[in-house]
Amino acid sequence: MIQTKYLPCLLLAAGRGGRMRPLTDHVPKPLLTINHKSLLAWHLEALSKSGINHVVINHAWLGSKIESALGSGEQFGLKIAYSPEETALETAGGIAIALSILQPHDYFLVINGDVFSPNLPIEKILITASTLEKSVNQLLAHLFMVPNPIQYPEGDFYLQDGLIHPDDPGGAERLTFSGIGIYHKDLFQDLTVGLPAKLAPLLREAMKLNKVSGEKYLGPWHDVGTPQRLLELNAVYE
Repeated sequence: MIQTKYLPCLLLAAGRGGRMRPLTDHVPKPLLTINHKSLLAWHLEALSKSGINHVVINHAWLGSKIESALGSGEQFGLKIAYSPEETALETAGGIAIALSILQPHDYFLVINGDVFSPNLPIEKILITASTLEKSVNQLLAHLFMVPNPIQYPEGDFYLQDGLIHPDDPGGAERLTFSGIGIYHKDLFQDLTVGLPAKLAPLLREAMKLNKVSGEKYLGPWHDVGTPQRLLELNAVYE
């Protein structure tokens, strides 16, 4: 199995969280709580239990509050570093600028800071990363896909025979990207560090080359996109 210390993890926490206003006017979205625990804390505890100890968190909107709340990561048994952005650089832009801090050998884990996925099987993700590392056909990404939620019925990409496609290759299942993925650093090699860049175009180009694998994840997963959804989750996980 891949040594956990060599699979760094980036938690994405730079978004403004506009749909969550007014809650996010004074609190960054990833610090909103479910059962008195912030969304970021749920992720950090899961990572710590799995043995991953190198975590980077990017931030922009109210980023100082994230650093104040989480500190060095000692409370979680982790080493947390931060990748501040003066203005949010979009997902791929944020990843590109954080790579110098992550310093992955090849693959690294990325998790959206504003999704809620209790019992996320990090140990299984580590096994997947190890398999990717040993593969002759070096893939650029492995995405965890989920059934389309009611608020997003159209989904994102198609999954068939372990590969993800931007368009239906014929009879494939269209699913939603969970915001959880394993990436190879080469996926971002052509980006200009410090400039905004979206992730989806990079993934689509890699998919056309059959360089993106994936799997369907059926465990608990929620996009915490509205104050009402946050309220409902707190009722379930009280």
